[in-house]
Amino acid sequence: MVGIDVFRPDLLKGRAAFITGGGTGICRGIALAFAAHGCDVAIVSRKAEHLEPTAAEIRALGVRALALTGDVRDGAAVQAIVNDAASSFGRLDIVVNGAAGNFICAAEHLSPNGFGTVVDIDLKGTFNVSRAALPHLKTHGGSVVNISATLQYLATLGQVHAAAAKAGVDVLTRTLGAEWGGYGVRVNGIAPGPTDDTEGVRRLSTPESRAQMLAQCPLGRLTTIEDVANAALFLVSDAAAFITGVTLVVDGGLWSKSDRLFQQA
Repeated sequence: MVGIDVFRPDLLKGRAAFITGGGTGICRGIALAFAAHGCDVAIVSRKAEHLEPTAAEIRALGVRALALTGDVRDGAAVQAIVNDAASSFGRLDIVVNGAAGNFICAAEHLSPNGFGTVVDIDLKGTFNVSRAALPHLKTHGGSVVNISATLQYLATLGQVHAAAAKAGVDVLTRTLGAEWGGYGVRVNGIAPGPTDDTEGVRRLSTPESRAQMLAQCPLGRLTTIEDVANAALFLVSDAAAFITGVTLVVDGGLWSKSDRLFQQA
């Protein structure tokens, strides 16, 4: 189980989390890690079939789970499902913004709609969920974790839409961290590197690019879902009580290798 040997089992006992994109990939791993440490978890996706299997796994860990369908681009719908989760659990302590969209496309071939869709899901969706959750987070103090990326730190070809959106997410993290600290609400981010066993790596990499990443990563491997989940557990725990407005890079040092070879569009 993710994080089980790193953190005490009752780390998040009595807390409740709301996780977008929680049915699959990185955010599924975060949801299960939180549940394994005593947290009730609501997971959200546009498609119900992505949610129920993970919700069942969460319940099997002895905590409550909600599977909620909704589109993070729709502010009114987001407010309703956040309120539903808070009402069902009786509180809301943690938000993880992980809903995202991506594909490879060179900027000259990228339509305005394609660019806007990714920005709407990644950036506007992160704001919509965070803003909707704030009244609930104020009650006990709480923590928001925004899932970012490392695409925007250097020029990643074919990823202008996702990189622009994630750059915006990083700025949102810093600004909300500063604005909401007075409410006892911390806002941080995690920027995973290319993460093994995720749909993103399967769709957006090739055997050649994967080999290049492995060769250039200072720590010699790709990021794992467990790496990201452990970072999330840390950021929402009392161990990070004086950390806000920070985006923590979890990639083994890969992005900082300036000679890295990028996926060609």
